[in-house]
Amino acid sequence: MLSPKHLLAATALAATALLSTLQAAEGTSPWSLKLRATYLATADKSTGALGKDVISVSDKLIPEFDIGYRLSPSWSLELVATIPQEHDVNLKGVGEIGSFKHLPPTLLLQYRPQVSDLVQPYIGAGVNYTLIFDDDLAGGAAGLESYSIGPAGQIGVDVKVADRWSVNVDVKHMLLRTDVSVAGTEVAEARLDPWLFSLGLVYAF
Repeated sequence: MLSPKHLLAATALAATALLSTLQAAEGTSPWSLKLRATYLATADKSTGALGKDVISVSDKLIPEFDIGYRLSPSWSLELVATIPQEHDVNLKGVGEIGSFKHLPPTLLLQYRPQVSDLVQPYIGAGVNYTLIFDDDLAGGAAGLESYSIGPAGQIGVDVKVADRWSVNVDVKHMLLRTDVSVAGTEVAEARLDPWLFSLGLVYAF
């Protein structure tokens, strides 16, 4: 299995090769593409019969791909995507009890005040829809809900460094929760509610 460092390096090389072929394109377009390295930090909170805050989920460095569409000079849409990610699950006093995978596409509406041609701050709000699958907890005795839907918020800034290129710094927070069941009976709610801290590049078509 590729390590996060190797995965990010391969992703960056592929994206650079793709974007280099687009850089010579003439004219302007409302579309943009972001490639970001994102650190996903979970809240490690839970409620239920197992006790309070006894379930924790591993943090992770992940690659992030984002497609932007400019609706007007001040308003944009952004679709946040990545590849499926696997996280370890720990139970307080027991240790690691298994893992699960998730895919968390998020759609955000952004407001971009017109500050300058070089610096473009923004705030965003939207919805996150996370698919949860391949959960393997307590040897298959426990399972997770298959999806989570919740609000998402965002703040960030693009700093232009070339005609079509910008450096991006971004912070997002999402409500992501899933029920934990044993033999079909809900025993806890895991509250991942992750913060995502990102640094990356933006290419404007």
